[in-house]
Amino acid sequence: MNPLLRKDSVLPNAPLQLASNATAVAAAAAHHAAGLTSSIALDNPHVVKLDVDFLYHLGLDTSMDFKAMFGDVKFVCMGGSNNRMLEFAKRVAEELGITLPVGAAIADVSRTDRYCLYKVGPVISVSHGMGIPSISILLHEITKLMHYAGATEVIYLRIGSSGGIGVPAGTIVITEEALDGELNPFHTLKVLGNKIYRDAKFDRALLDEIAACKTPEMNVLVGKTMCAEDFYEGQARLDGAICEYPQDAKFAFFSKAQAKGVVNMEMESLEFAAFTWHLKIPAAVLCATYLNRMETDQVSSPPHVIHAYSENTQNLALAFMKKRLASYAARPAAK
Repeated sequence: MNPLLRKDSVLPNAPLQLASNATAVAAAAAHHAAGLTSSIALDNPHVVKLDVDFLYHLGLDTSMDFKAMFGDVKFVCMGGSNNRMLEFAKRVAEELGITLPVGAAIADVSRTDRYCLYKVGPVISVSHGMGIPSISILLHEITKLMHYAGATEVIYLRIGSSGGIGVPAGTIVITEEALDGELNPFHTLKVLGNKIYRDAKFDRALLDEIAACKTPEMNVLVGKTMCAEDFYEGQARLDGAICEYPQDAKFAFFSKAQAKGVVNMEMESLEFAAFTWHLKIPAAVLCATYLNRMETDQVSSPPHVIHAYSENTQNLALAFMKKRLASYAARPAAK
């Protein structure tokens, strides 16, 4: 049993029993005492009984040679948009100096229209859609793919967008902890009529390593991210089709969030953090802020400005990946 899985889920809809800080720290230390995993292990005894495991939403299955196809993967990079992840795959090829055979092009290797999945050398670039349900499906299936492929030392990166809370547009926020819409630092899942609570954390050493790859033109901030259930009411917007709260309530909530260390909000980090922390997969969320929500609710910057914000975040991810790959290449050859 994962010690980070709070055991107040024994009874249906049992109330949350918050552990003390000391207990939580001790549990986290025990869970991660051996360090983050070098190979990806699943926390499911049932999948070993499957003759063929169908990764339905990717259109892939274990009758394929996953080891040959994906065994060399070191980075799984995720983002919401199909087009953005195709463009990122092209940038990976350019930045890592990966030359495709004559006449070949970067192709979507998934076989459905739910997600796109590109592989460029040791990097997967995959879309996750919008919101927790969509990224949850992708995380389960891409993680099983990495497990079956026998990939080692894999790092997951979510490269996305967000709204800043008191920080200027264009800031790159690296999430140290994700909070839910009630500003709780854990993800609540409803399983078999019970509530399960999983901490939504990241390994700070990895976050600091990524932040250290910034260039002078990058404004990089490590802070907490609030993950909302939707784009409008869940993020305290005043410009949706429904809004039943006054403007001062919005700013009072933002002040409360800031007091807890929140510097941005989006819609996927909670699931991403809780999932990767539970399975001990090294991971990080890097999000550009497209606006400062203390000033406006509308994303009104010109497309070229939004593109520059997004590209800057990709640049940080690419710089980190290049640094890591160089360190792997410098290792003594195995005898």
